[in-house]
Amino acid sequence: MPAPTAPSVRRLRSTARAILRFPEPESWLDVETGDADFPEAARRFFPYTAFDGLDLSHRVLHAQAVERLEEGHLGRLTDPQITARLRARYDVVSLLNQRPRTKDFQAALAVLRPGGHLLVECQDDPRAELESQGCTIVTTARRSAHIPGRVTTRLSPRAIGPLAFAARALDHTLALLLAGTRFAKAYRVIARKDREGTATSAP
Repeated sequence: MPAPTAPSVRRLRSTARAILRFPEPESWLDVETGDADFPEAARRFFPYTAFDGLDLSHRVLHAQAVERLEEGHLGRLTDPQITARLRARYDVVSLLNQRPRTKDFQAALAVLRPGGHLLVECQDDPRAELESQGCTIVTTARRSAHIPGRVTTRLSPRAIGPLAFAARALDHTLALLLAGTRFAKAYRVIARKDREGTATSAP
């Protein structure tokens, strides 16, 4: 798999640094992780964290095979079997550059431990939805975000050969072109899963 470009790595590391204000997590799940570029970048700041990834593509299994992930899970987080298997397992769950729906937030919170943190990057402000799910909003920012895969996500989930390699390289090129435009802007929100399960206001 080709290495991410320097601007892509900087954006990924910027996202990961947002969690530095909290104790180092024991376990972290990156949803729709693809080739696990984000866990690979985040490990620079969290060397003792076990990073797992979830994706519909078999690339997540390849990422595990090359030791970018401790465990790679194939499927959707909203799949009841996956949610049940991973329930209350993680200190951090990241949902990056997606358009999460209510059921996505519910599934992410289900696999978080009480007091764990949900790291969200998306174009639409997710705060109201997260508060309705009983979360405390810890931080909110409008930042330059990692450009998600636009070509690789359209490939067959089983594509891991030369075609996937070329698509991944094209995505990194697009990331350079889109950096600094409105397409590279996202809400970055960290929400805490309250132990009592009730919504409160952030300090």
